[in-house]
Amino acid sequence: MHDTARIYVRAGNGGNGAASFRREKFVPFGGPDGGDGGRGGNVYLRVDPHLSTLLPFSYKQHFRAQHGQPGRGSNKAGKQGEDLYIAVPPGTVVIDDETGEPIADLTAEGQELLVAKGGRGGLGNSHFVTSIKQAPRIAELGEPGAERWIRLELKLIADVGLVGFPNAGKSTLLAASSAARPKIADYPFTTLEPNLGVVEIGGPGGETFVMADIPGLIEGAAEGVGLGHEFLRHVERTRLLVHVLDGSGGLEGRDPLEDFELVAQELAAYSEEIASKPCFLAINKIDLPEAREQAPRIRAALSGRVERIFEVSGVTGEGVREMLVAIAERLREIPRAVSQLPVAEERVYRLDDVDESYWETEQLSRHHFAVRGVKIERSLKMTDFKNEEAAERFQRILEASGISRSLENLGIQPGDIVHIADAELIWDEAALEAEKLADSRRSRRKTHRQRLAEKFEEVTEKRHS
Repeated sequence: MHDTARIYVRAGNGGNGAASFRREKFVPFGGPDGGDGGRGGNVYLRVDPHLSTLLPFSYKQHFRAQHGQPGRGSNKAGKQGEDLYIAVPPGTVVIDDETGEPIADLTAEGQELLVAKGGRGGLGNSHFVTSIKQAPRIAELGEPGAERWIRLELKLIADVGLVGFPNAGKSTLLAASSAARPKIADYPFTTLEPNLGVVEIGGPGGETFVMADIPGLIEGAAEGVGLGHEFLRHVERTRLLVHVLDGSGGLEGRDPLEDFELVAQELAAYSEEIASKPCFLAINKIDLPEAREQAPRIRAALSGRVERIFEVSGVTGEGVREMLVAIAERLREIPRAVSQLPVAEERVYRLDDVDESYWETEQLSRHHFAVRGVKIERSLKMTDFKNEEAAERFQRILEASGISRSLENLGIQPGDIVHIADAELIWDEAALEAEKLADSRRSRRKTHRQRLAEKFEEVTEKRHS
């Protein structure tokens, strides 16, 4: 059985880099001193062994980490955003909601999983100083943090097991105790598989535990009669048993004490560990006159066999609240054994395990082209296209990475649209050619300076010799 939740996680955005210049008295050429933006906070899932349900996520589905702060002058970096940790119970399976692919099985105490990575902080203008540009006014924007919807599925292990003869009213009692809605009818073996319900004590955000309606046991279950072994395996995982008796004797007029003895014998025959579990007794259907008459006799006979006895009615709710509070108090005293935790192969798939240098181009239609790749998409998101220097730098990135040549091979023409991430750029061949020409001129000037320097060194050496 699974308990499920769907949540939205968003990491913090990186802070913007600063474009500033050092201005001090007697320092006429202070130069750029813009600091870097801070990294955005990550979002992690962390296993908390004290949790047993995903019920808290029914009250809160959106989780956001803190943004990084922008950089400042004097090379001061922005503060990093705080990471956000979301507690989940052991046995939680994490699934990407968009693709349906599993991300991880979280089973170990304290295990952490990165589900949304914080954005990188933008570089300040102090990083863009070159021999040509001594006073760059360019600074990167912060990278947006990752965001996604994820599904959580919990392989539930019940804390409390309701055991008893068929048609004792276990399903009705579970429905009265939790939000579970099992099939209920007045005939034996209504329940063919365990039903799980999350019981909440103290309102939203209060204490919770998981209760299971174990299908009715019959004589010979320990030897595998009926579905005995399958049912008893579910009982084996619980921490506390609640033996449910039909106090009225049912339509067949059965003796409740005989039913109790038969079920107790089957539990002991299957496992001494099960027989030694803490056990409460619920005399059900107390709203019927027959059950009220039988209750004193049942109490007198079984008061030493179980820890506590409650008179309840799954139909009217009488005595149910009192019993649930007592169960919660008793569970606090019973540690969750390692064997009772979900056992699953631990698999963790890194969300950021991708080749960032990889990119691809595609022609979508006659005038539309697409560029995909982690690194180029990040560069676009961190580029301030209102800044002319930043726009020119992005064009150089396209050229240096080989993306421009790939688009040209696909037949792109000036005026065509290039889709990168969520942006649409107009292809301007003239601008690219101008940039190539500028790069070529800078390269020639640099080569010319190198030749002059080498010639000067030769003349100096001759004079000394």
